[in-house]
Amino acid sequence: MRNVVIGFLGTQLDMGKRRGWRPTVSLCQVEEFPVDRLELLYDRKFSRLAHGVKRDIEQVSRDTEVMLREMNMDDPWDFEEVYTKLYDFALSYGFDEDRERYHVHLTTGTHVGQICWFLLSESRHIPAALIQTGPPRGDNQIGTFDLIDLDLSRYDALQQRFDQQTREYGDLLKGGIETGNARYNALIERIEQVAGLSNAPILLQGESGTGKSELAARIYELKLQRRRVKGRLVSVNCATLKGAAAIPALFGQRRSFTGQPGTERAGLLREADGGVLFLDEVDQLGPDEQAMLLHALETGRYYPLGSDTEVTSRFQIIAGATRDLAELAGEGAFRPDLLSRLNLWTFRLPALRERPEDLETNLMYELARAERTLGTRVGFNADARDAWLRFARAPDTPWPGNFRDFGGSVLRLCTLAPRGRITRAQVDEEIETLRRRWQAAEQDHDARLVAEVTNAPLDPFDIPQLANAIRVCRASSSISDAGRRLFAVSRAQRTTRNDADRLRKYLARFGLTWSELCE
Repeated sequence: MRNVVIGFLGTQLDMGKRRGWRPTVSLCQVEEFPVDRLELLYDRKFSRLAHGVKRDIEQVSRDTEVMLREMNMDDPWDFEEVYTKLYDFALSYGFDEDRERYHVHLTTGTHVGQICWFLLSESRHIPAALIQTGPPRGDNQIGTFDLIDLDLSRYDALQQRFDQQTREYGDLLKGGIETGNARYNALIERIEQVAGLSNAPILLQGESGTGKSELAARIYELKLQRRRVKGRLVSVNCATLKGAAAIPALFGQRRSFTGQPGTERAGLLREADGGVLFLDEVDQLGPDEQAMLLHALETGRYYPLGSDTEVTSRFQIIAGATRDLAELAGEGAFRPDLLSRLNLWTFRLPALRERPEDLETNLMYELARAERTLGTRVGFNADARDAWLRFARAPDTPWPGNFRDFGGSVLRLCTLAPRGRITRAQVDEEIETLRRRWQAAEQDHDARLVAEVTNAPLDPFDIPQLANAIRVCRASSSISDAGRRLFAVSRAQRTTRNDADRLRKYLARFGLTWSELCE
């Protein structure tokens, strides 16, 4: 492999004004580093010096081919000009890495030139290692020579340090809980990349209890460690911002608006200046608050209630939503322009039932947290632990409240554990308690859904069936589509398959029509 060196002509140093040392000439005299070709970049104003350096190199190193390349600079200290010309040089060069090794000589040229060389080499626009030379020391008559390779994968200690730091950031985002779920690990890795390198909004979507608030707090801690923010984390649940209190809570209020003492407030956006604003349940914001928030995000300015003077607040935003914002935008319940501003980076947190391989580690985490809360040591009997994990991992265990259900259940077990041991009888009782609660909640939800569309008295047997039919109808594009989904099994056994007519007759039993359900 031939060694090729690219560098600027040293308009001062290559004249020998520093104790006679000429870095470009000396570089070609380093015995342990034979230079096969030198690409010397020079300005036409220094043409005589460039040709003189070429002659001197050819005398001291007959094996070095010197190629003079004219590169004129109006201002060698202008970053834009220098970078542009070196970038164009790199694009047109035609590097042949199979036959040649490339190096950039940093010692000559301006500091701006050195910075540009580094950036182009680090980005691999110029696939080169860096060379730094220095004047002679002691008995060394040629000068010092240092080779800097920017390929970090070759530096084991550095690579291990970076890998360790990445793992630490990932552990931070996971809350120190090991996870074997590949999907969740990939999600955390991507969030670490985005949160550590970008100030863009982050949207966390997922069912209630999947840990959106906890993850938002950890993202803030990561940004703080990476020096992406300096201010505080301000969290607000938008479901609590209702009516006339919503705007002053978010955007602040001036005393002049009410004339009453003690009514002036800064507002949450102002408190988040320089930090992170976490808007949980952002889908619960009203239309006026959505419009004002969009303006604040786009401009960094807004009007507090009762003020004719804009306030400035620069903050990063993390939004959390249980419902699908794209669907809400399609229904007119959420501003599409605000959604576009929030969803540059959208991450859906998987439900607990989608992470069966992580249930055991989360059980140990919740157990340790319950011990800290109660101030006592608690453990499972072996048969109780096995029974609990079998139940937790079972496909028919819904965990509708996700980690809220999970953590609450473990805390109850620990609180009632006799002599600090959770027994099989306790576990069986807790499982029965959870099933009763979930069943009652589901029945209540079905009853509320049916009550939205009819006041007719219904048998308890009919309520869950009708509720399911209502859900399918509202999620379908047509009555035929809904019928096919509802009668998917029985239709295969029928000679006529008019699913729309079957569904129409079923709804008519309760005095309902397709158009009434889906209008």
